[in-house]
Amino acid sequence: MSKAGRKVAIVTGAGSGVGRAVAVGLAEAGYAVALAGRRLDALEETVAALGDAPSLAVPTDVTDPDAVRALFAATVETFGRLDLLFNNAGTGAPAIPLEDLTFAQWQQVVSTNLTGPFLCTQEAFRVMKAQEPRGGRIINNGSISATAPRPFSAPYTSTKHAITGLTKSTSLDGRAYDIACGQIDIGNADTPMAQKMKAGVPQADLSIKVEPVMDVAHVASAVVYMASLPLDANVQFMTVMATKMPFIGRG
Repeated sequence: MSKAGRKVAIVTGAGSGVGRAVAVGLAEAGYAVALAGRRLDALEETVAALGDAPSLAVPTDVTDPDAVRALFAATVETFGRLDLLFNNAGTGAPAIPLEDLTFAQWQQVVSTNLTGPFLCTQEAFRVMKAQEPRGGRIINNGSISATAPRPFSAPYTSTKHAITGLTKSTSLDGRAYDIACGQIDIGNADTPMAQKMKAGVPQADLSIKVEPVMDVAHVASAVVYMASLPLDANVQFMTVMATKMPFIGRG
């Protein structure tokens, strides 16, 4: 347990959407939560949503190794340990033909969606291997796009497929140190980023259709369940999605 007598979690991308919902869910489950994101004002809104739960807002660019190290150092200094990392921060590129994407657009998605989780995982390993009791859990936000792409989504889909590889490698490399790693693939959670689904998005045949969404609270519940398991049990992969969204049979 931490200095506050609670388990401790870091949530990246905690300023809105899935990250905020998961942070709230973890706080309600008894965690002290370190919140990482680019904007302090958004993180402070999440802090307010956590009520009286112990929390720490750390403005962080997950693509910057120094910023990531500072995030983990601040968390350990404040709470004494780390039990859970939720790698959630992510971004996308414009939905345009892949030949029209700029290198900068590609690089931004790769840096945020893949390099960021790698850097955070490295720091989590360093903390979890050294602390007593040893170990912890890492949960990666993979997305439905870790399995099947949408049209005009090459950077996002590529990084989310790569997250599956990172999840598997982390799970394997963490075994000797009581570090468990799993992945949650989310489909159409009702967050600000999903508002376009309600207006209509391109399908595999390039038609435009409105897609169902689900309450983001279901994502939070799923992550809290994954986190609740003892370290000798692991949800390796979980998909939580709007039941009627066009995923099964996509394409």
